[in-house]
Amino acid sequence: MTPDEIEELFTRESGEYLFARWGRPIVPIVFGVEEETLRTIKGAFEAVVTLAGHKMAETDPELGANCMVFFFREWQELLEVPDLDRLIPDLSPLVERLLAADANQYRIFRFDEDGAIRASFIFLKMDKELSKVPAETLALSQVVQTIVLWSDSAFRSQSPLALAGEKTILRPEIAAIIRAAYDPVLPGAAQDPSHALRLFARLELPQ
Repeated sequence: MTPDEIEELFTRESGEYLFARWGRPIVPIVFGVEEETLRTIKGAFEAVVTLAGHKMAETDPELGANCMVFFFREWQELLEVPDLDRLIPDLSPLVERLLAADANQYRIFRFDEDGAIRASFIFLKMDKELSKVPAETLALSQVVQTIVLWSDSAFRSQSPLALAGEKTILRPEIAAIIRAAYDPVLPGAAQDPSHALRLFARLELPQ
């Protein structure tokens, strides 16, 4: 990938360059799935976190769980989740917007004072379209889109995943960017487009 292509992945539709990675170990918790699917999702988290060279933990000392994944059938179900409106103060108007947009997924990030990712909420409305997606593919796609703060349009035209034979894999160039993003020398957050050059300099594409 070129530096310009990397920059585009973190440039929001507003024109602002905005990058962030997790500044603390990731503690995922999943709601609304059976045990088998839960194992698949946890496996996706472990694979991507290992790729990044980051860490997972059993609990976050401040938040308990800091990456919450919700599976449900209708957006209104979120309004019935106990205390969710305390974690997401504008939950009711958000649900109205997502209903109006006929969305089937949404991600919210919270940030520490230094700009690094502090917490994430992943909402997946299992409509006909998402229900067709294999659990492994859906889980990998969501974790990849949560491991760093990508642009709001980063994967609109091309998925971060690809097919290798019959197996779904992470595209090598996206995997390389994730690895580079977690280089300890780089900051946990950046708003200057020159950060894309620093990522480019650290890319290690597989041979």
